[in-house]
Amino acid sequence: MKLFGYYRSSTSYRLRIALNLKQLDYDYVPVNLVTSEQKGEDYTARNPFGSVPLLEADGRERAQSMAQLEWLDEAYPEPALLPDDIEQRFTARELAYAIATETHAPNNLQVLKYLKEQFGASQDQIDTWYRHWLTRTFTPIEARLAQLGAGEFLFERPGLFEVVLLPQVYNARRFALDVSAMPHIARIEAACLALPEFQRAHPDNQPDNPEFSGPKKD
Repeated sequence: MKLFGYYRSSTSYRLRIALNLKQLDYDYVPVNLVTSEQKGEDYTARNPFGSVPLLEADGRERAQSMAQLEWLDEAYPEPALLPDDIEQRFTARELAYAIATETHAPNNLQVLKYLKEQFGASQDQIDTWYRHWLTRTFTPIEARLAQLGAGEFLFERPGLFEVVLLPQVYNARRFALDVSAMPHIARIEAACLALPEFQRAHPDNQPDNPEFSGPKKD
């Protein structure tokens, strides 16, 4: 199994977490988004979307992270990313897809590049844009978590929601959004980051991170 990704890509981060939670071995193949390597002819021949992550498994190359996550849960059902209960499964999807569709889409790297190159947006304006779309989705997610009485995780153990949430909280901190005002999100983030599966998936620990200095030693 191979995962083509970029260390700071939130969608690649999702897949790294999911693969780790399922204890699946994979080879990581860096794709440099800054230099637009994902738009090159060799890469788009494999993935016409010109995006990361690309998951090579069982003789097929699969694109689009949310579809990849569902495939992983069907192909490798234990441990499951979604609960058994139908209503809990809906809740996990409700929150995960809110992030994937309402936050990730307008804050995708290619959107930010377009704002800068086509409309002359400054970095301050781009940062403001980014925080706006994060806040627009994180605020109702925080409210929903409060309604549900969520603890360290949405349900008993981390699953689809946490897999999608953690990369966006990482982005929120990069773009100086204060998540301390969102105690449920902050608590879930802390609980996840205490787990080795999430630690190994973190952008700081990826070989294509320019500041990566090798695996941490005990």
